[in-house]
Amino acid sequence: MAKQVHSPREDAEFDFILGMSGVPVLAYFTGTWPKAIEPCRAMDLVMSAVATECRGRLTVVRTDITRCPSATERYGITGAPSYVLVKEREAVAHGTGPATVIEVREFLDGHL
Repeated sequence: MAKQVHSPREDAEFDFILGMSGVPVLAYFTGTWPKAIEPCRAMDLVMSAVATECRGRLTVVRTDITRCPSATERYGITGAPSYVLVKEREAVAHGTGPATVIEVREFLDGHL
């Protein structure tokens, strides 16, 4: 089974995934500071479910703010968890804070 959620270790890998995807990318940004850990872990479960549901129509990328500072800055991310829908390397929608699977589906429905 193919990996459903990609986790780039650096900006170059993040950019590679964007370039090779061929479908829109839902990048969600996580942090490792104490107040961000639990909400980001909850988003891991949500985004995994979304990745499974949208397989073939969407690439999901878990992006650590510390490891991918250029991507974080490029898409205007100021906190974690946050997420951005990217089409052809351009952000088309942003979301912030923890979300449920239903909320992420609704976010995507308006933009996919």
